[in-house]
Amino acid sequence: MATTRAPEDDYTAQPFVPDRGGLPALRKAAAGCRGCPLHRDATQTVFGAGSADARVMLVGEQPGDQEDRQGRPFVGPAGKLLDRALEEAGMDPAEAYVTNAVKHFKFTRAEPRKRRIHKAPSLRETTACGPWLAAELAVVEPELIVVLGATAGKALLGSSFRVTQVRGTVLEEEIHGRPERLVPTVHPSSVLRADDREAAYQGLLADLKVAARALG
Repeated sequence: MATTRAPEDDYTAQPFVPDRGGLPALRKAAAGCRGCPLHRDATQTVFGAGSADARVMLVGEQPGDQEDRQGRPFVGPAGKLLDRALEEAGMDPAEAYVTNAVKHFKFTRAEPRKRRIHKAPSLRETTACGPWLAAELAVVEPELIVVLGATAGKALLGSSFRVTQVRGTVLEEEIHGRPERLVPTVHPSSVLRADDREAAYQGLLADLKVAARALG
């Protein structure tokens, strides 16, 4: 007897993405996404947050522990640091649209019932989630995308992306069929892990000031 493949075996979210309805319809549909196996262990889908009229879209890697529990992106320590840096750079965090390349928390545990430790998503998982990011870009149509870290950069710009080579510069690329302007920088979580946290923070801030000037 033939066995039926589970949707997650195909590693694409495309069948779950609605054709119309804007951000509310996307958010509702994403809650039931089974486009890759990450949905099995995560608490919930963490979709993007913000206005469909936002001028800037911030794209990170994936939800963390706090985001997975609360169902909103960038609500943990890295998100608080990002908000502070955005304000210092002259951008209002409340006016940005924030999302992640991957919408489910990927983690490992050293022992049962111990703290969940972030695990980087694979290229296959990032690619599977790509249709959600493409749909968000199509609805929001941001004037500028701030790319937060290597995983987000590879999701948007391909596997050859290196954040250290292009951070703090304004790139012009075609993304999912649309011409986009992007400013890559590090993920705020890397600032929290840095040996010299103040220097790392100043680097992030300098990159975000480039983004603020690009928005005009």
